[in-house]
Amino acid sequence: MDTAATPTHCPYCALQCGMNLTPLPQGGVEVTERPDFPVNRGALCGKGRTAAEVLSPAVRLTSPLVRSGGRLVSASWEEALDRVAGALGSVRERHGADALGVFGGGGLTNEKAYALGKFARVVLGTSQIDYNGRFCMSSAAAAGTRAFGLDRGLPFPLEDVPRTGCVILVGSNLAETMPPSLRFFSELRENGGTLIVVDPRRTRTAEQADLHLAPRPGTDLALALGLLHLVVAEGRTDEEFIRERTAGWAEARAAAMGHWPEYVERITGVSVPHLREAVRLFCEPESAMVLTARGPEQQSKGTDTVGAWINLCLATGRAGRPLSGYGCLTGQGNGQGGREHGQKADQLPGYRKLDDPAARRHVAEVWGVDPDSLPGPGRSAYELLDALGGDVRALLVMGSNPVVSAPHAAHVEERLRSLDFLVVCDVVRSETAELADVVLPVTQWAEETGTTTSLEGRVLLRRRAVSAPPGVRGDLEVLHALSARLGVEKGFPTDPEEVFEELRRASAGGPADYSGISYRRLAEENGLFWPCPAATDTPGAPGVPGASTAPADAEPSAHLAPAHPGTPRLFLDRFATGDGRARFVAVAHRAGAEEPDAEYPLVLTTGRVVAQYQSGAQTRRVPELNAAAPGPFVELHPRLAARLGAAEGDPVAVVSRRGRAVAPARITSGIRPDTVFMPFHWPGEGRANTVTNPALDPVSRMPEFKSCAVRVEVLGPGSESGSPPGRSAAGR
Repeated sequence: MDTAATPTHCPYCALQCGMNLTPLPQGGVEVTERPDFPVNRGALCGKGRTAAEVLSPAVRLTSPLVRSGGRLVSASWEEALDRVAGALGSVRERHGADALGVFGGGGLTNEKAYALGKFARVVLGTSQIDYNGRFCMSSAAAAGTRAFGLDRGLPFPLEDVPRTGCVILVGSNLAETMPPSLRFFSELRENGGTLIVVDPRRTRTAEQADLHLAPRPGTDLALALGLLHLVVAEGRTDEEFIRERTAGWAEARAAAMGHWPEYVERITGVSVPHLREAVRLFCEPESAMVLTARGPEQQSKGTDTVGAWINLCLATGRAGRPLSGYGCLTGQGNGQGGREHGQKADQLPGYRKLDDPAARRHVAEVWGVDPDSLPGPGRSAYELLDALGGDVRALLVMGSNPVVSAPHAAHVEERLRSLDFLVVCDVVRSETAELADVVLPVTQWAEETGTTTSLEGRVLLRRRAVSAPPGVRGDLEVLHALSARLGVEKGFPTDPEEVFEELRRASAGGPADYSGISYRRLAEENGLFWPCPAATDTPGAPGVPGASTAPADAEPSAHLAPAHPGTPRLFLDRFATGDGRARFVAVAHRAGAEEPDAEYPLVLTTGRVVAQYQSGAQTRRVPELNAAAPGPFVELHPRLAARLGAAEGDPVAVVSRRGRAVAPARITSGIRPDTVFMPFHWPGEGRANTVTNPALDPVSRMPEFKSCAVRVEVLGPGSESGSPPGRSAAGR
């Protein structure tokens, strides 16, 4: 056995923390620090430290499963693959290609996300593909593209955060969701900068802030507009920057001026003095940043909400300059790369648009197909799940657990059950896998090589450190085998580096240009920031910083310019629009899709806890993490708890128009009295997403996870979710 340490990256969040993996002689894998990676400098959270425990055959799938007699039973790979190919082919023949759906994941490597999108469009011929990243960063991506012409989570590396003057952190509890990143914000304050946290809860992150603004969930748009109103009223706009580098200011200014401070205070609950203090802290330093996360983004108006925060940056000249700008704290491990290379409903590799004829021609040439054979844009993630059992009759799920993670989850579970055929590729026997007709056990992070792209836009090489257990295959092997069975013999290699080389060619000249990146360079340079075009003497294409038309397989030579160094910082000279100017977008406050009323008088917001991750499919199998966070809970303010007659630990039901979730009460003064909070990592009666609202943002198609109207019922001792309601907040 080779017991040398392998440098690689964590499988969980978008920080992609560096770590070393060492196989142990007695079995198992040791995770150790990797100080050379600049993002975490060796620091790991509990999830990272225990990540290798999910590699154990005892907690994962090691054999294909097929449904027989109503039960999932072990089967050979040949039987399972034959059954999948036969079912997909049969559904396509009877109902057409768009009766086949594909649902991907933000944890898939770039290679797998790219191959999955190609498989859907070339082999299946379906337009019905999307992924769970739609539930994470899509509103920020839409707003960033609309304003800047380009979406990359952070347009600067995290190392810039401690050197700016002020950061407004909107709807992020990074102290729990990505703990190693907190040091950048601690260093910011040590250097004399200020941190403003916007969150309806006083989280661990908010406790670190110089100023905590606690708006009612769903009112972040009004808050941003109120701050911009004050910026204008107090004469704090950067008129030269607005004149030279932006467009659309007059309309955006007029919209913001309708949101005077007292009006915004009534909407948000944030006092006028706190609004004024936030503007002062943000505008007085020479540089500042706004960083958003799921709080403002997971709303039915998330794109406009993020756009309003971007307007604040543009109006004050806090964008396109050193140590300033707007950024999105991408959540999933490859949430950034996952939305760049073709598993979104409307995209082709390189962040190209599926309805752009030039993009279709370019990618079709790389794939060796007729551009006209490529289907058009399909349904977004929730709309795809909602169509299951109707227009969409069969579904391939890869790296996602929508039974727990989707909004209106009981309805989604019902739709999954109604399918003619469901196949799930996963590491563990997730709640979604339990509903499948076929389950395929696949390799995970430490057992395969591939690339991911972090929240900084830094492309990284994850290296294979150990062998997978017998009976487990890689996702690329699965796609290769299914393609062959469905009549496409070539074009789906199983070697990840070969797939990446094709991805380079497909992305060349696109907004997310990886053509100058290779496995060799990633290993030698500890990652590269895109865009990173292939070396060429040809000037970059207009509107795309660093874009190139050179062949993707070009390597530096005596006849070419030196290798492109990558682009750690975007927009310093121009924005990625046709004229190089950023776009203001005029937006105005509007109510959420579902406001409180007499029957449902409270607002539910959801989120994560430090010891669990996403749907919990992996972390709930780690004893140390389960001991720290054994189950769901409902946070209640003491005044609300007193009105309800609820004590710490009492079972309570959170009830919406869609269903109810039951969990113990957790009484805390760190939440607004009109708001309740639940983490969303668990299935069963404590499944928070049973309650959440699938109302969609009209641009990003993001569901409104972060705000829905509920009531809270206190259940008697021994009560279960189906019992008659007890005392209710609706009755006060």
